[in-house]
Amino acid sequence: MSYRKGSKVWVEEKGEGWLEAEVVDAKERAVVVLTSQRKKISVLPEKLLPRDTDEDLGGGHVDDMTKLTYLNEPGVLYNLKRRYALNEIYTYTGSILIAVNPFTRLPHLYNEYMMEQYKGVRLGDLSPHVFAVADASYRAMVNDSRSQSILVSGESGAGKTETTKLIMRYLTYVGGRAVLDDRSVEQQVLESNPLLEAFGNAKTIRNDNSSRFGKFVEIQFDKTGRISGAAIRTYLLERSRVVQINDPERNFHCFYQLCASGKDAELYKLGHASTFHYLNQSKTYELEGTNNEDEYWKTKRAMDIVGISRSDQDAIFRTLAAILHLGNIEFSPGKESDSSKIKDSTSNFHLQMTATLLMCDPDLLVSSLCSRSIHTNEGIIIKALDCAAAVANRDTLAKTVYARLFDWLVENINKSIGQDVDSKAQIGVLDIYGFESFKHNSFEQFCINFANEKLQQHFNEHVFKMEQEEYKSEKINWSYIEFIDNQDMLDLIEKKPIGIIALLDEACMFPKSTHVTFATKMFRNLSSHPRLEKTKFSETDFSISHYAGKVTYQTDSFLEKNRDYIVAEHCNLLSSSRCPLLSGLFTSLPEESVRSSYKFSSVASRFKQQLQALMETLSSTEPHYVRCVKPNSVNRPQLFENQSVLHQLRCGGVLEAVRISLAGYPTRRTYAEFVDRFGVLVPELMLGSYDERALTESVLQKMKLDNFQLGRTKVFLRAGQIAILDVRRAEVLDNAARRIQGRFRTFIARKEFVKTKEASISVQAYCRGCFARKMYKIMRETAAAIILQKHVRRLIVQRNYQEACSAALLIQSCIRGFIARRYFSTIREQKAALVIQSFWRKRKVAMLFQHYKRATIAIQCAWRQKLARKELRKLRMTANEAGALREAKNKLEKKLDDLTLRLTLERRIRAAGEETKLVEISKRDKIIETLSAECAAAKSSARSEHDKNLLLQRQLDDSLGEIAMLRSNKILKAEEEKQNSNLKNIVKSLSEKNSLLENELSTARKSSDDTMEKLKDVEGKCTHLQQNLVKLQEKLTNLENENHVLRNKAFNISPKTVSEKFSASIGLPNSEQKHIFETPTPTKHLAPIPHSTGTRRQKLPVERHEGNHEILSRCIKENLGFKDGKPVAACIIYKCLLHWRAFESERTAIFDHVIEAINDVLKAKEADGRLPYWLSNTSALLCLLQKNLRSNGFFGTPSRRSAGSLGLGGRTGQVRNPACQLFSLSLVGRGDTLAQVDARYPAILFKQQLTACVEKIFGQLRDNLKKEISPLLSVCIQAPKSTRAQPGKASKSPGAGAQQPSNSHWDNIVNFLNLLMDTLRENYVPSFFIRKLITQLFSFINIQLFNSLLLRRECCTFSNGEYVKAGLSLLEKWITDVTEEFAGTSWHELNYIRQAVGFLVIHQKRKKTLEEISQDLCPSLSIRQIYRICSMYWDDKYNTQGISNEVVSAMREMVNKDTANLVSNSFLLDDDLSIPFSTEDLSMAIPATDYADVELPECLHLHPSVQFLLKVS
Repeated sequence: MSYRKGSKVWVEEKGEGWLEAEVVDAKERAVVVLTSQRKKISVLPEKLLPRDTDEDLGGGHVDDMTKLTYLNEPGVLYNLKRRYALNEIYTYTGSILIAVNPFTRLPHLYNEYMMEQYKGVRLGDLSPHVFAVADASYRAMVNDSRSQSILVSGESGAGKTETTKLIMRYLTYVGGRAVLDDRSVEQQVLESNPLLEAFGNAKTIRNDNSSRFGKFVEIQFDKTGRISGAAIRTYLLERSRVVQINDPERNFHCFYQLCASGKDAELYKLGHASTFHYLNQSKTYELEGTNNEDEYWKTKRAMDIVGISRSDQDAIFRTLAAILHLGNIEFSPGKESDSSKIKDSTSNFHLQMTATLLMCDPDLLVSSLCSRSIHTNEGIIIKALDCAAAVANRDTLAKTVYARLFDWLVENINKSIGQDVDSKAQIGVLDIYGFESFKHNSFEQFCINFANEKLQQHFNEHVFKMEQEEYKSEKINWSYIEFIDNQDMLDLIEKKPIGIIALLDEACMFPKSTHVTFATKMFRNLSSHPRLEKTKFSETDFSISHYAGKVTYQTDSFLEKNRDYIVAEHCNLLSSSRCPLLSGLFTSLPEESVRSSYKFSSVASRFKQQLQALMETLSSTEPHYVRCVKPNSVNRPQLFENQSVLHQLRCGGVLEAVRISLAGYPTRRTYAEFVDRFGVLVPELMLGSYDERALTESVLQKMKLDNFQLGRTKVFLRAGQIAILDVRRAEVLDNAARRIQGRFRTFIARKEFVKTKEASISVQAYCRGCFARKMYKIMRETAAAIILQKHVRRLIVQRNYQEACSAALLIQSCIRGFIARRYFSTIREQKAALVIQSFWRKRKVAMLFQHYKRATIAIQCAWRQKLARKELRKLRMTANEAGALREAKNKLEKKLDDLTLRLTLERRIRAAGEETKLVEISKRDKIIETLSAECAAAKSSARSEHDKNLLLQRQLDDSLGEIAMLRSNKILKAEEEKQNSNLKNIVKSLSEKNSLLENELSTARKSSDDTMEKLKDVEGKCTHLQQNLVKLQEKLTNLENENHVLRNKAFNISPKTVSEKFSASIGLPNSEQKHIFETPTPTKHLAPIPHSTGTRRQKLPVERHEGNHEILSRCIKENLGFKDGKPVAACIIYKCLLHWRAFESERTAIFDHVIEAINDVLKAKEADGRLPYWLSNTSALLCLLQKNLRSNGFFGTPSRRSAGSLGLGGRTGQVRNPACQLFSLSLVGRGDTLAQVDARYPAILFKQQLTACVEKIFGQLRDNLKKEISPLLSVCIQAPKSTRAQPGKASKSPGAGAQQPSNSHWDNIVNFLNLLMDTLRENYVPSFFIRKLITQLFSFINIQLFNSLLLRRECCTFSNGEYVKAGLSLLEKWITDVTEEFAGTSWHELNYIRQAVGFLVIHQKRKKTLEEISQDLCPSLSIRQIYRICSMYWDDKYNTQGISNEVVSAMREMVNKDTANLVSNSFLLDDDLSIPFSTEDLSMAIPATDYADVELPECLHLHPSVQFLLKVS
């Protein structure tokens, strides 16, 4: 591929893997690129990979990597890196899920609400999630009746176990349990994890808790899709680790835990781990952050949970201790050649301990270790073993015991969980170790990588199958696509007779074989294989080119680790053990096996068989893949190491899947996306309407591309073709940019020319102006000189004249000043006298007013105190019987005493204030006297000054003609003026003092006024407290009235009656005791009525009301409709109950019948359609009960009525007093003037049951509406394809308004709301209920739309925001049309979705700061929700960039800080399921119903029980 200047590329780099770069110079054989680190390097074109030029648009990442424009290694890597920086840890690659370990808690991704969101949703519709994969497997199992498997792979620490837990948790959520159980399958499997980790996990080079076995959790389901059982299958346990480990690895955790167990370790004679051969081969005994003793007790607790008995636990730990002691047994050469014996006393001690712990014979143990028996026809031959053979024999025994112990543990765990052998389908979750490549790789890595090669082949077949299925669905020709798998690698390892495993087994059969002979034979037979290489510096090491890379293996210990003999002596030894657990693990061998002491069985062969069984299990299921990735080696959040992730992607087969995609058609685009991107190549065909498929074909033909495929909805391109199209597109865009630049430069040049021309004209005009101004200046100076001479002459004459005038004016002013000062002094004296008089009169009146005011307040306080004491005495008299009321009164008395004390304090403070005022007034009088004295002194000085002025007058009269005397008089005048100014200052200071005194007086008055206001406030509080006291008395009276019923019931029932009732209740039929309604009924709280043989008065009302139950049932079951907006059924029922005096009956079952009948109607099939009708009726009946019943009638003596007066319906003819009957009927007919009825206990309980019934109907109606509107909302959150913006054709300016919805989805919601309003109005549901219902419905709309917006990235687009905004405008119009009476605060309930959509459609998002977004644009949204929207947003209309990186980083830091502090850091909204009203709200909001004019329907006229209603009408 050729690159041009400006092309965006990827360049390979050792440290980071790949770097972003841009071509700055393209030569024939080399390309110079500028990397993101601002370095220029020259590379070959073959070493570069193309990069998408538009990757920064749309958020810079995709949730499915098949959508990448260039599906290559760096594209995959950096897409994961960008998503990981946004805490988007899940990404699809087709149907494969990649999960990057976040190393931090993200509970909002895994709560129950999130599981509900993914339930039943097609894979890919919502954001990538492990729940989506689990749901896809579950739905495939249910729909296809085929078992599924989920393969979770990744290296140690990548999160495989946590991902497995989440998958099982989700399957438990959707599958549930077929039978009741205390623990879920997830809990049972997870509870066994500590046990399996202790016995199957160990420290490796890369992970401290690496699983050294494969685990396949099989969750079993029945026919209905519910979980019926589970089982754990284990594969490929690394048995050789028991006897041999490398530094710095460790053996299995259980050994170290047992050594650190304290008393238990002493019991088994165990010391520190460093004293045992099987553990001290590595110097690592402790793990950072892990306490071995604590882990030991956790393991024991796990055994208790699984159900392992104490005796079995003791046997398990004795066996582990025996293995450790067994490893310390050493051998030395015996007396005979090729024989061995126990080396020394230490080894003998460990031998005795081993025999003791295994409960076997020590001599038999020595014999089984140091010799072997051969059975022949002539007899048994005992052969001694040399030291090396004895050590191998010892290690074989240790590995065999541990492996069988591990299998026994797994079997017991499965028994604890509970398997279903009859299950119809299963979902298996495989958690197995990943590909391993270390500096030193031995036999274990060879087996593990062999298993991963097998799984990779299965994975490749699945990926290729998925590719073929997509090609089939798109109906394209794919038969010529080549697919290269790794079968040659598998043949190299497992093929017989010259595979590596076959050669290894053959070498192990010969005792004299070594790793050198094995390597020599392997290279001789397999040297021509392309995947096998011989290393340069070793004769025995070999390298294999696996799918994930080349691995070099050291064969030094291959033979020892592969040998796994089944020794008859070992089986006989342990089967004879006195420990039941051990003897059960080793049953006696068959006779043919006994003939040979050693039965050869290699580890590699068994590994191969187990692997084959696993592959057969996987092949029988439909696979799903989850690849876990560890982003860094230090387990820190928000740290992404490129090289490590690349290695894991190769090991996990993700890049292999990319390679398979590259072999076919890696680039797939829908026709609309292809036209949007490359339609600029054929602008002549973009005019008017066009067919997208035909246009796509035209573009490809114009570019002369071959081997592309056109499917039904997508175009499929070969590798590299998209780059050719991008190059041509870049050329077209560059040419267009050049044309735009040329036009723009022309515009700039012309603009500069016009500016220059205008400037030259301006300069010429300026020069001419300067010359004209210079000539004008000369002329003006000449004229000014003439004028100046004229004015100088005039000035001289004028000055002489002014001197004469000033002398005359000075004399006149002195005379006039003298007269004015004399007049001013007279006026000032009069004014001062008036001020003093006014102050004195004001003080006298104020003192008199204060005296009257104090007297009035004292009288008022005394009178109010008297009234309060009188009222307190009344309250004390009325509250002697209620203890709670006494406490309230005591509190009020205390408050009254406090107020009295405050009042007295205020009085004292006021008296003290009056005293201080009197002192201040006296001080002010003294000050006024001093001021008057100063005024008198000022008057005397003024008089003396007056005399001086007279003298000066005379002197002036004498010296009028002399100019020298005038000058001296001027000097004297100036001195007098100074003295006058001093006097003025003195007067001014006195006036200021007066003003200060006036201010102090006004402040004192204000303080007195404030005191009076405080006293008034105290009086108001006293009256308010008195009113509250009255209200509390009323409430307490009502509560005492209702509670008195229960006390009377308890007092009136004798022990004998109770025993009779109990005996009678035993004989009641079951139908009467059945729970019919969720709310309590009287029959559940009242004892059953006994059958009595006494007088007629002891018979129950229920026996006399049986004939009237039918009429109530008909009123409830039939739709009687409404009259003038009043529910007929509720009014008829209330009239009947009122006429039959049911509210006043102490014992009646008629209320039970009403409640049961209403519940039966609500449980019917057509009940949903009648919910508005019954909401109207039950609420009306409840309001009638609240307004017309009072619960204090039982305080008086019940009126004695004859038996006939209690009769109902058919027994009306037995009434002894007809006048009483007519009076009762007249009361029924006059509902507006009817007095309140005294209600007894059954009536009060009936009111409570009816309240619960109203709440139930409201909740059921609300839930039904939510179910009906949910499907409508699911199609409204995302704009249809036809309404989405197309960047290539967009011509609307950014300032234009939002687009109008072009489909009927939002209209369907509006029609649904209109139909709902019509239904509610037809059934005359009170506006109070309609308002609450509509408000909760709009709250549900807000929650559903907002949550869907945050879960689906394709919804967080600019065009989709316009679409939803247009739909919300329709809802706003609907709310306005139905008025606030019915809609209430519904528009406010849509705050979250309105602000979120408003944020999507604003322009210039990069200029917005965090404060503007969080405070102005989205004040209701949390930072976590805003961050979620910003991370998912992309502009599909104008291709503009989103929020700036600085704002996103700031939000990410805030989210990370709040994560640890929040109880629930979910960004989703929760639905409100509460009932939004109380009984008091109903009584205040719903008006009273006048039932007097509601007539009996014609269908009920013939019924005898309601004839009284006809007579009244």
